[in-house]
Amino acid sequence: MFETIRYEVKDGVAWIRLNRPDTLNAFIAKMNHEIKDAIEESSIHNDVRCIVITGEGRAFCSGQDLSEVDESMDHGQVLREHYGPMMLEMMKCEKPIIAAVNGVAAGAGFSLTLACDFRIASEKSSFLNAFVHVGLIPDSGNLYYLTRLVGKAKAAELSILGEKIPADQAMQMGLVTKVVSADALQSEVEQFALRLAKMPTKAIGLIKRHLQFADELSFESYLEKEADGQRAAGRTADHREGVHAFLEKRKPTFTGR
Repeated sequence: MFETIRYEVKDGVAWIRLNRPDTLNAFIAKMNHEIKDAIEESSIHNDVRCIVITGEGRAFCSGQDLSEVDESMDHGQVLREHYGPMMLEMMKCEKPIIAAVNGVAAGAGFSLTLACDFRIASEKSSFLNAFVHVGLIPDSGNLYYLTRLVGKAKAAELSILGEKIPADQAMQMGLVTKVVSADALQSEVEQFALRLAKMPTKAIGLIKRHLQFADELSFESYLEKEADGQRAAGRTADHREGVHAFLEKRKPTFTGR
């Protein structure tokens, strides 16, 4: 089905593996669109309740494949046609997305990790806002997410200086959820993904949506959205199960509905 990624669903978790290891999983247009399609596929299937994005080989993603870049290229059009649709699909996705960062995440590869809800990083991984080194600005939603994670001053520092951020430093500045040994990355991510896959999926989607509203709306408007969201959450089977489990003094069994 896909040429530049590997896609599989196991135990409620969709795994998207960037599969161009010879180029450190650098982006080409086809990969942008295949990631978008895989996220969309995961979003519409009830048996998928969590998504993991990772890289094959020794890198997560090194950003744009520069062998596809030439002087006549309209970089804005490239973003509109290839990167923008991928990033919008990720933002629309109401299921939790984990970046399992197994190596370097540079340029738009860094942007891809920022668009995920959680980042679990190998101790050997690193992050690099590399755009300035080729005379470009951070793209693929990079500064939208980065400023929200680390603030404008630190985002400016990371973007203008373009220095490599080792995993432990990324953890200290709040860029990643957890740093683990390289050998433990797969098992740690599997456990974390399975935990999320057993949670009330509809509520998680509503939480993600309302985190966006919190950035965009006045407080009064947000309270209206909050009331609508809580109405929707209150009508889910998982809410009913949660209440019954509490009253019966047992652990809830959520189904994502």
